[in-house]
Amino acid sequence: MPTTHPQPTPQTLEANFDGLVGATHHFLNTAPGNLASQTHRGEPANPRAAARQGLDKMRRLADLGIPQAVLPPQPRPNLDLLAALGFAGPAEKALAHAKRDAPHLLAAASSSSFMWAANAATVSPSPDTADSRLHLTPANLITALHRAQEPRFTAAALRSIFADESHFAVHDPLPAAPDLADEGAANHTRLAPAFDAPAIHLFAFGRDPRTPDAPSPTRFPARQSALASEAIARQHGLNPAHVVFARQHPAAIDAGVFHHDVIGVGHLNRLLLHQQAFADPAATHAQLDRAAASLNLTLRHTTLTDDQLPIDQAVATYLFNSQIVSTPDGRTILIAPAECETHAAVRAAIDHAINLPQDQRPFDAAEFVDVRQSMRNGGGPACLRLRVVMTPAQRAAANAAWLTPALHDQLIAWVDHHYPDATTLDTLADPAQLRANLNALDALAPILHLTDSPWHQQITDCANRWLG
Repeated sequence: MPTTHPQPTPQTLEANFDGLVGATHHFLNTAPGNLASQTHRGEPANPRAAARQGLDKMRRLADLGIPQAVLPPQPRPNLDLLAALGFAGPAEKALAHAKRDAPHLLAAASSSSFMWAANAATVSPSPDTADSRLHLTPANLITALHRAQEPRFTAAALRSIFADESHFAVHDPLPAAPDLADEGAANHTRLAPAFDAPAIHLFAFGRDPRTPDAPSPTRFPARQSALASEAIARQHGLNPAHVVFARQHPAAIDAGVFHHDVIGVGHLNRLLLHQQAFADPAATHAQLDRAAASLNLTLRHTTLTDDQLPIDQAVATYLFNSQIVSTPDGRTILIAPAECETHAAVRAAIDHAINLPQDQRPFDAAEFVDVRQSMRNGGGPACLRLRVVMTPAQRAAANAAWLTPALHDQLIAWVDHHYPDATTLDTLADPAQLRANLNALDALAPILHLTDSPWHQQITDCANRWLG
């Protein structure tokens, strides 16, 4: 039964757009600096379980009263990428050739990393932009091959959902050049007294080509470029007085903090950080305080020290890759990975934060969700969602699939029907599985209100090119 859109509430609220895990979810490739993906490389993966975990997390957020919508998967294996790398011909030939000669490239072309919607784009809500529209710039994700294939599909999905140009502006990704490397909202935090109020935009970056002698990580690459963050702030028409650019601590990057959201999380006027989040924390906090003063905003800084929580344990449990959400009844809740519940130091840090005085605590309560399939590839609850602050009119104008209990159940049934419970190189190289994946996405289009959208047209075009 088709679901209907819930009626928008008469408030500006933060919506979560979660990436739906793809049918080729696997642990066969790694990303630089992502320790979880390196640790679990080659282990069995379960796409059906991964998608169910993601949908159940979405359902919990929707049950809490948070506007929750779904971003569609991308077509995989990506035969366009394989053809560009010399594996041409019909699907059966190209897949077999890649499996035989370059299985790592077949794995990259089959990646479900688009499920981590925090990397899909950077978002600036309409209270902050010069033209009072909601702006989105898809990330170019040039650091890793398996992610660099995503932007064109992401842009099509965003243009399908945010199609009304009177409310939304979806930009092209930045040029795919190292100096403009952009990893999306995983390195961006919006801080405001209320969702409908003008905000501070905190952009974290790992490198700046203008300062080649600045301290740099030595073990892993710094992904986000300062030039990219600055370009997006200009593109979106943000007030320079309300924008803060802060360099990530190089030691944190070398410890596995490949994105800022692995070491810091913010929500409204609350900012929870590890002491190694920034290269110059005093200067960063001073800039934040100056910007806050110009907006009459009192920030709640909560910093965990290395004594309270060593950085390697923060990375292993992804505490800072939790979501902080505000419920309609006025509570602020941390949505943390299940791994945080049983880790003694992390649980102690959470309990300490909850027990701070009311005007200092970053959240009032904590809940724990099972997203283990995502965690094993380096993505906690926050990685799976793109935060989009929207007015009631924008929520009504968006071509979004807002999650309801009925839609959740419909998507669970769709996953159970179409997704395998294991992924191997053999299944990735099977042209019958490719056909099944594309048919599944075609069946998904009406469920997500995307029939005949730019995203659906891309799926149709891929099927025509790849399957003949």
